[in-house]
Amino acid sequence: MSDTTKSKNDFIREIIAEDLESGKHATTITRFPPEPNGYLHIGHAKAICLNFGIARENAGSGARCHLRFDDTNPEKEEVEYVESIKEDVAWLGFDWGGHLYYASDYFEFFHDCAVALIEKGLAYVDEQTPEQIKETRGNLQTPGTPSPYRDRPVAESLDLFAQMRAGDFKEGEAVLRAKIDMASSNMVMRDPVIYRVIHSPHHNTGDAWCIYPMYDFAHPLEDAHEHITHSLCTLEFEIHRPFYDWVIEHCPVPARPRQIEFARLNLTYTVMSKRKLLTLVKEGHVEGWDDPRMPTLSGLRRRGVPPEAIVKFCERIGITKFNGTTDVALLEFEIRDFLNREAQRRMAVLDPVKVVLENYEEGRSEEVDVVNNPEKPEEGSRKVKLGRELWIERDDFMEDPPRKFFRLGPDRHVRLRGGYIIKCVGFEKGEDGEITEIRCEYLPDTVGRDAPEGVQCKAAIHWVSAEFGAEAEVRLYDRLFTEEDPDGAEGGFVSVLNPESKQTVMARVEPSLAGVEPEWRCQFERLGYFVADRRDHVPGERPVFNRTVGLRDSWAKKK
Repeated sequence: MSDTTKSKNDFIREIIAEDLESGKHATTITRFPPEPNGYLHIGHAKAICLNFGIARENAGSGARCHLRFDDTNPEKEEVEYVESIKEDVAWLGFDWGGHLYYASDYFEFFHDCAVALIEKGLAYVDEQTPEQIKETRGNLQTPGTPSPYRDRPVAESLDLFAQMRAGDFKEGEAVLRAKIDMASSNMVMRDPVIYRVIHSPHHNTGDAWCIYPMYDFAHPLEDAHEHITHSLCTLEFEIHRPFYDWVIEHCPVPARPRQIEFARLNLTYTVMSKRKLLTLVKEGHVEGWDDPRMPTLSGLRRRGVPPEAIVKFCERIGITKFNGTTDVALLEFEIRDFLNREAQRRMAVLDPVKVVLENYEEGRSEEVDVVNNPEKPEEGSRKVKLGRELWIERDDFMEDPPRKFFRLGPDRHVRLRGGYIIKCVGFEKGEDGEITEIRCEYLPDTVGRDAPEGVQCKAAIHWVSAEFGAEAEVRLYDRLFTEEDPDGAEGGFVSVLNPESKQTVMARVEPSLAGVEPEWRCQFERLGYFVADRRDHVPGERPVFNRTVGLRDSWAKKK
């Protein structure tokens, strides 16, 4: 067992370590098997980190993790989803090392296994309607009623199954069912459907097939075909495990994988259903799968979330067999923790009000040094141009400041970040009573020096030169839902969408920010962490920044 495996010490890694030490398996082969019917979300990140992480930790024994697309339903799958999934897995830092597979590559194998079951008398073609099949399955209190076709001759089912494959049946006219136990206390075992007719082209096989295996039938066969040793699934598949094992036992498979279940990731203020996420997209509540408010990995990436923070978050929450809900604040903590260490600082003003330094000569300008990252002194400082007029945040000035307000006010001093100490000597108001301009004087010889004797200056504020700064579109993103459990909202999850989850402002930013590349992350000093939008930001032409997360948890105060 590797040191990394020991340090994580969850029950799945313990099982794998025991299997390796006992010689049951010479190596470990896991898989991440998404259905390409939507974009991956943060919940999938937990499964990705688990499956690929185990392979990485046991690389010394030749372990590997397969990326496999469970593409058995052509009506819901698209190439767009396949490509997005590959991109997301790679973005998180994992490599499938050439082990990329598609369930659709095994369609002939699935078909042969189905034929083998028919020949053993363990499967039959059922011509009941879908409604009749559902009705006769019974419920938890009532056993199912056997289909009138359950005991049809093997040769007849073989012939009908061949007709299904040839396209002689319409959708819903016939299915292939496993013959197990209609009185089983486990509803999954009541003669489950294993093949159905779908007359839709497949993204990988085209029109070659018009019958498709059900997920529960295909999944164990895929695992066996790829010699998967440990098939790691979330807890909702626990009830399906008996059928998984039944398929492995009765079909001609080359290996016997073991299914192990773990608790899925649930987050507060988040929905984790691809169906619900698709609803948000289709109904226009968000601007696509990669909307920065979405919990999709592409949305989190566009919002500026570092992949390292997601991996660390998945490691922190760990692997258990007990369902629960994790506070999204923990994910936000990991994001802040990473960005606080790694992100450089830049100055931007989101709600600008103009300051005029009356004793600073018109036409004059100079460069001042501003530290790039206080957490990493080795990254040095940068030159920022300062002139007579500049922008500051509106809430950094108060006409009648309270006692503990240390920023700018009448006859008060404040330091410009990296620059001079200035003093307010007056201000102008508009007809609406809002401050339109603040008049100040700068104190010479105070750049990089303590305040002169008799001058009280207890705060430094960020600023942007009115002459040399740039204008940028800044999108202030917040949580998409107002309730901790949107799934449980009385009016449905759409009813608790946060109307303030996106606000757009035109900000003033220091000149260097206009030229950064898309996905460049930084802290806007005193405001939060931001990223240049990977789609809309055009360096030097159209600066667009997304807020990743604030400097602290503002929702904790609301609670």
